[in-house]
Amino acid sequence: MNSTITETREIHLASRPEGMPTAENFALVNQSLAPLADGQVLIKNLWMSVDPYMRGRMVDRKSYVPPFALSQVLEGGAIGEVIASKNSDFPVGTKVSSMLGWREHAVTDTAGLTALPQTELDSSHFLGVLGMPGMTAWTGLTRITDLKAGETLFVSAASGAVGSVACQIGKLMGARVIASVGSDEKAELLRSYGVDAIINYKTCGNLTQALTKAAPEGIDVYFENVGGEHLAAALSNMKDHGRIAVCGMISQYNDTAPTPGPDNLALIVMRKLKLEGFIVSEHWAHYPEFAVKMAQWLAEGKVKAEQTIYQGLEQAPDAFIGLFEGKNRGKMLVKLA
Repeated sequence: MNSTITETREIHLASRPEGMPTAENFALVNQSLAPLADGQVLIKNLWMSVDPYMRGRMVDRKSYVPPFALSQVLEGGAIGEVIASKNSDFPVGTKVSSMLGWREHAVTDTAGLTALPQTELDSSHFLGVLGMPGMTAWTGLTRITDLKAGETLFVSAASGAVGSVACQIGKLMGARVIASVGSDEKAELLRSYGVDAIINYKTCGNLTQALTKAAPEGIDVYFENVGGEHLAAALSNMKDHGRIAVCGMISQYNDTAPTPGPDNLALIVMRKLKLEGFIVSEHWAHYPEFAVKMAQWLAEGKVKAEQTIYQGLEQAPDAFIGLFEGKNRGKMLVKLA
């Protein structure tokens, strides 16, 4: 048993952000580790995830998941290794996924741990294409919208962790894929995935018109990550009986006042659209089916796992803030060890 580690470092929520989070909203704290009790393990985290949904948990309000508490360690997806154990099901050396991110070590029981399968794939992929982001993309296209071969798919925030996978799955499912990104560099990434049409929403002028040009016959499925202008543009270009999977609305996460909704919501009725919001955790029973497909796609080189990596726990707040500044291509990760 490794009994030499008695202290670790954690990131705490120091104050609740108003608008865009800043470094002052976070605190790097030294924390004592309790001795292992029977059934517990000591985990050394190797990777941690930062995700846009965490911004909502920094607000003290009722939601589908409780808010983060002030002056307490934050939570999020992490990949770690068991370095001391009093649980025979998780011996030393076991790689595990957990929600014990934002810290370098954790003493915990095993209720929230998942042992990772033996694979040649890098364990970081279980926070990205093989984890929640990839599962979100697959769920939105297969279970929420039932995308069909030959249909036209529009994906916003298409170079992000979820959007980049949605674009690639859309192509594998035989769809024509249109992507929206915020830079020419990110457009090049999407071209390498074989995306059919790419819109730089920051330089295109009128997004609705740009989308009409890219999809003159209309859109069958929209994968919504952004909200606001993107939702309005998509609604204006949806075909009759089109489907919209609402995964997130990152353009509004840092707003300090309610954002006016699109002025063309009546098109939902006029075009008989299906618009459904979803939380991927409610679909996790289907994860094994997804994991088999995604592991095969990765092994065959049919899906590329783009990552943006920050080094060290102290860089986690910058990585998180970078999500809202468009600094990530693919999955934003922090490498801890």
